[in-house]
Amino acid sequence: MRLFSSRLQHPGKSFISLALLLLLIPLASRYWLGWSNSFGYVSDLGIGCLLLLLLHNRSLWLALLPMLIWSVFILGTAELVGAVGRMPELGDLKYLTDSQFVSHSTQGDGLSYPILAMTLAGGLLACLLGGRHNPQRMAFTLSRYWYALPAMLLIGHAVNQYANPSEAAQWKQFNLTHKLLAETVNAGQLRIGAWLDGDSPTKPLDIAGLKQLDLSGNKLFTGPGKARNVLIITLEGIPGAYLAPNRAAINSSYQQDLMPRLGQWAERAMNTPDYVLHGHQTIRGLYAMLCGDYNKLDSGTPKGVELLNHQVRNLQCLPAQLREQGFSTHFLQGAGLRFMAKDKIMPHIGFGKTLGRDWFKNKAYLDFPWGMDDKAYFEGALDYVKQLRRQKQPWMLTLLTVGTHQPYAAPQAYLDRHTSAKEAAIGYLDDAVADFLADLEQQGVLKDTLVIVTSDESHGIEQVRLASAWGFNLVLAPEQAELPALKHGVYGHVDLSASVLDYFDLPVPSSLSGRSLFRDYLSGREILSYTNGLLRQHDGKGIFTECDFQQVCRRYASAGFIADNARYLGRFSGQAARLIAQRAEQLDQSLSNGQVGQRYQFASRERIELNPTAANDWADNLIGAQYLELPKGTHTQVTLKIRAVSMDKQGATMVLKAKEFDQDVAVLIPPLPPLRVGQPLEISFGFDNPTTRKAFSFHLLGQGRGAIEIIDFSVLSEPMTELMAAQKEEQPPTRGPGTSLGVQAHP
Repeated sequence: MRLFSSRLQHPGKSFISLALLLLLIPLASRYWLGWSNSFGYVSDLGIGCLLLLLLHNRSLWLALLPMLIWSVFILGTAELVGAVGRMPELGDLKYLTDSQFVSHSTQGDGLSYPILAMTLAGGLLACLLGGRHNPQRMAFTLSRYWYALPAMLLIGHAVNQYANPSEAAQWKQFNLTHKLLAETVNAGQLRIGAWLDGDSPTKPLDIAGLKQLDLSGNKLFTGPGKARNVLIITLEGIPGAYLAPNRAAINSSYQQDLMPRLGQWAERAMNTPDYVLHGHQTIRGLYAMLCGDYNKLDSGTPKGVELLNHQVRNLQCLPAQLREQGFSTHFLQGAGLRFMAKDKIMPHIGFGKTLGRDWFKNKAYLDFPWGMDDKAYFEGALDYVKQLRRQKQPWMLTLLTVGTHQPYAAPQAYLDRHTSAKEAAIGYLDDAVADFLADLEQQGVLKDTLVIVTSDESHGIEQVRLASAWGFNLVLAPEQAELPALKHGVYGHVDLSASVLDYFDLPVPSSLSGRSLFRDYLSGREILSYTNGLLRQHDGKGIFTECDFQQVCRRYASAGFIADNARYLGRFSGQAARLIAQRAEQLDQSLSNGQVGQRYQFASRERIELNPTAANDWADNLIGAQYLELPKGTHTQVTLKIRAVSMDKQGATMVLKAKEFDQDVAVLIPPLPPLRVGQPLEISFGFDNPTTRKAFSFHLLGQGRGAIEIIDFSVLSEPMTELMAAQKEEQPPTRGPGTSLGVQAHP
């Protein structure tokens, strides 16, 4: 008790230990984590100095909580950035009081940075021990004029950001305390500005330039294309910067040549250097490519999932359109299909056959948790193409690799040649896809097939401008001589469906957006992208705009979207910035039309063979309910029913988890009883959403010897009406506020 009744006022120990915790550790950890940036160091110094002045000479009772929060903020930022590449948000703070989240995040090797955790714990201990002294000793005081130092640092940070904006990641420019403070201040300013400007967020805005189908350009060749088939090769996470012709086209300062062989194919193809990816995540990229519409420009429910509730718009996607024209349509990926509900989405948009890891009979070269390594995958895909070529019917085949997804698949020989597993996996993919294209050419496939090579998303490159939004598109076609080597202009995934239909001179549904890669346009076009937390817009008239989490936008003079550098024109906020965000929100509602309530059914009723063990929440997930948005003020009800098709006497162990932004979150899911033959497992539970839940995922894991059938997995979110709220108040609480549970195991 003596410890906590004393003050942090020792002329040496207390001040030094506080400075260690608040200044030295944050600055050193920033350098150690590779986050060196002048803005970040100023942010650490500004907030650290301010806290040092505020806590010096304070009772340990008052100082302990801020020191703990500060330490958790530093460690939490490092952990979340390392896991999912983003900084924590205010909504994440509730997890600190969640015992399940804390225990799951710290057990075993749960912490990615245990050294940082131990260093922070040591700093806290030094601060506590530094307060143990004679209370009568003269306190070491600081003049109030010292407050000018953090004020100057933070003001300088803001002024320099205005004058010389940095394109570095948020965690390199801000520490978490500074970011949350800036967000809070900025949110207040935005509300005041909206009130003063009389903004009406519900007023429809003009987004015709983003949604329109534009086939007004001049065709690159007359008549329909000579190909009879379509092959779309989608490479996991590959940015356009990896191809030398793309780097040369924009005079990129990035010179690391990680995919030299694919770069050689790019020189033979019609290559589009200024090719924009509209967002992150595979299912979002596939939706934009195959359905001619912008994917969600935020972290809301993917439109591919929303499309499951539509029976008309799905028929306008590229596979459905080609199927209507007599093509057989096929989707083949190297991973399992259930993750992100591709087992349901792909057939829904028109693929006659949707196949995943289970289809492959050839032996994999590597044991990779996500599925087939790239070399084995393309060997299997080559066999699939041979089968398609034996049929008389024209075909469309979409391929999706998985080897360049974390934790990356590469043999030891590639690991020995590269500095990281990521680079080794990229080199392995480069050889695999180049060999695949060479085999296609040798077999004559390129003579009668339109081949498009692209990527679903970009995993980004440190210090490369716009790398997270920089995609690529290579076209190999029978009429290659009539196509330009470099396709000038700004294009993106939203253009791919219209381009393929236009190539064959087939009708293009007016609901599709974009331009055709097989036409030349005299004017520019509007295009949007949302990656790494930045909303980016090019107006087609030489102005590129980038808006950050504070709804502060920076304007640049840039002829195209993707550029190595651009001339800074200044920044703006207020009404003009809000209008950009509102236009993106309207695009996001192209399927939901702003409706709050949604019902999704993720059960496919197929036979699922269980593994003896299920260790990976992602690769072993049995259900595709990932990255949903559960709106504020709604109640979510989940119903699950599983039947054992065949099972040994021990039965199967089933576990249902929930995650938000890829981190475990407790929504009071009850434990599931063992599953046995003749005893279907049924579970129903619900929870309220007082605030919007984004990137919310369910993970169903099962382990045992046998097979199961998921009969029902429905997720219903509906607005909380006054009647529902009153009914819940009348009911006795069940395992937590706003939560209803029920488990049954029927004989």
